[in-house]
Amino acid sequence: MQKRYSEMTSMELQREIGILKEKAIKAEQMGMSNEYEVLVRKMAMAKAYMIDINQFAIGKTYELTEEPGVFFTITYFNGVFAWGHKGNDTEEIGIPISLLRLPE
Repeated sequence: MQKRYSEMTSMELQREIGILKEKAIKAEQMGMSNEYEVLVRKMAMAKAYMIDINQFAIGKTYELTEEPGVFFTITYFNGVFAWGHKGNDTEEIGIPISLLRLPE
């Protein structure tokens, strides 16, 4: 039985990300776009558990890694998900913190 990402060590998460990356490459090569997207989302989730959530702050705005030029403002956290608003949207959504770019 496989562990949850929240139960894995950093090393186990890195190994899992490597496996998912290999599977995603194969899925993309075979033209399995739905499978590819699922694997990319799983990688984002695994990466979120490797990031210190304290690097982010409620009320702050961060650029989305998958959508350069699009920003996300955090209203609250739930686990490794940041909830808030993308751009000027009024709809509140949750995204893994691994999809937020930290300021340099």
